[in-house]
Amino acid sequence: MLQTWQNAETASILDRKNKNEAKVHQKQQQAPQRCVSVSDDINEQAFNLTDWDQEYNQYSAGRFEGRVDECQFAGVQLINEFTNQSLHQHCLVWPESFWIGIPDKREELRINGQAIEQHDLLWRHGNTPFELVTPADCNILSIVVQREELFGLAERQGIELNLDASNTNPRLCGSARQLEELTLLVSRILAAGSDMDTDIHKDLLVQQLLHLLGNAEINESVIPSYRHRKAVVDRVRDYLHTAGDLPVTITSLCELACVSRRTLQYSFESILGISPVQFLRATRLNRVRRKLLSCHDTSIADAAASQGFYHLSQFATDYKRLFGERPSDTIKRLPH
Repeated sequence: MLQTWQNAETASILDRKNKNEAKVHQKQQQAPQRCVSVSDDINEQAFNLTDWDQEYNQYSAGRFEGRVDECQFAGVQLINEFTNQSLHQHCLVWPESFWIGIPDKREELRINGQAIEQHDLLWRHGNTPFELVTPADCNILSIVVQREELFGLAERQGIELNLDASNTNPRLCGSARQLEELTLLVSRILAAGSDMDTDIHKDLLVQQLLHLLGNAEINESVIPSYRHRKAVVDRVRDYLHTAGDLPVTITSLCELACVSRRTLQYSFESILGISPVQFLRATRLNRVRRKLLSCHDTSIADAAASQGFYHLSQFATDYKRLFGERPSDTIKRLPH
């Protein structure tokens, strides 16, 4: 009998141990994945957003500083991204997802060339390219949720989400109070420790997001000339993408877009927030920088010439003014 009792007690202890180990393992599996990335290069900053396809161009002058605070759990990705310079961002969120962006600055910020109003939040379906123009010293909170789960839950709860993937207006006008509550919740989750109960926080997050989306309306307001001006900008950018080191003048761009110099100026200022001359110079300088960072065998002269910079002294001056470092300093960033 004693032996039988001891065997039973031993089995009970082992059973409790296995259950405790299983709980610990389950907790580890459910624990949020957290990451903080600090960068002094826009290309590295773009790379630091997990599962996003990004390309950044710097518009304002000075050394870049950026930070990404990220948390992932159970089909949800939360990000707080800070950038100290004005940027033009080409963005693509991971497939089968739904993205909401909440910027802390609205003046000078644009999504697909559209200005952001006071209670707007940004939205796109995953795998749908979009563009952001962000001002200096800007934070953007991003919420990315698996699309099927979010829209499936909305359907089960009788919440109608009229968000067509092909819709051209990427701004939603929501309740100021609901927007503030969602912002506060996301900020608290990002700041929470690793022992956070992900199930509870995911439920709170998704419910608040659904509540906000269910009451939000697509912001249809754009300036009367928006579509024409955006078409002008897109036509110029498409040309520059294939022009390589071919000489480009403002006159030739006006002829290409079939517009006057004044219309070209207004188009770029309203869609991108900068003049066509600034855009042309910044775009090509950013391309040179990416070329210098992507290949050990590329000389500064060759990289500059590939984008139409043949006066090396002036090129070096413009480069340092924009990025806060010399081209030779950029090359030193390459791993040996």
